[in-house]
Amino acid sequence: DDAVAQDFWEVGASGRRYSREHVRAVLAERMAVPQDESEWEASEFQVRALGGSVYLLTYTLVQGERSTRRLTVWRRRENRWTVMFHQGTAVEESADL
Repeated sequence: DDAVAQDFWEVGASGRRYSREHVRAVLAERMAVPQDESEWEASEFQVRALGGSVYLLTYTLVQGERSTRRLTVWRRRENRWTVMFHQGTAVEESADL
């Protein structure tokens, strides 16, 4: 009864691969001690259907001086969303060509 797939994994902006268990533990730790997210700005949201009730969400997240492009794969079944995969990629100043 979880919104995170059992085989979920993430690739962080560092390029490291993180397991479902690791990501959930980090999120629980962050939620226990609220952080100042007032300088965070999310933009450029796009959702694309990939087929078979699978969707790709992309967006840009700016956290102070750090900018990342984010990609999350979601599956919808029986009106329930499950996250399958997530990746964050650091953006350099001249990233768009």
